Amino acid sequence: MARKALKNPQGLTPLQRMGVGLVFSIFAMVAAALTEVKRLNTARSHGLTDNPTAEIPLSVFWLVPQFFFVGSGEAFTYIGQLDFFLRECPKGMKTMSTGLFLSTLSLGFFFSSLLVTIVHKITGHRKPWLADNLNQGKLYDFYWLLALLSALNLVIYLFCANWYVYKDKRLAEEGIELEEPEICAHA
Repeated sequence: MARKALKNPQGLTPLQRMGVGLVFSIFAMVAAALTEVKRLNTARSHGLTDNPTAEIPLSVFWLVPQFFFVGSGEAFTYIGQLDFFLRECPKGMKTMSTGLFLSTLSLGFFFSSLLVTIVHKITGHRKPWLADNLNQGKLYDFYWLLALLSALNLVIYLFCANWYVYKDKRLAEEGIELEEPEICAHA
């Protein structure tokens, strides 16, 4: 569908794929925040806020939207990143493109751990966002923070992606032809 709509034989470009993935990540955090508000309201209405091991009478299917958005976002982002690194790396460094891709994931895990630590230090003394008893915490605020940070990340990404010129276009402007067309189209 994207190929026909964009009139591009390859469909979405790697940068467009990553952008779609980042939009999905915002939707995922909004869905997670709204689901957490629903879960907390259900716990309060049944008087279960003081019992951290209580089973909340809420269907597990409330989690489907956030997991759908997380999975879709990761698929678009990861495929876009890998495709981008494979296309844009110099020919002699193609084997390193997977390593570059995986290093971005590693950095993300480190930053998420750092963010959890910072939020816990800032909110841990008052009513903590990340409490031992989730029924007394404000996990929904943490999800809203993640949605805000994801939106900020998208704005910065759009600025950088708009500025970026693909290798084949740069070389064409300089009058240099690629030896072989570098097409990495993923379904």
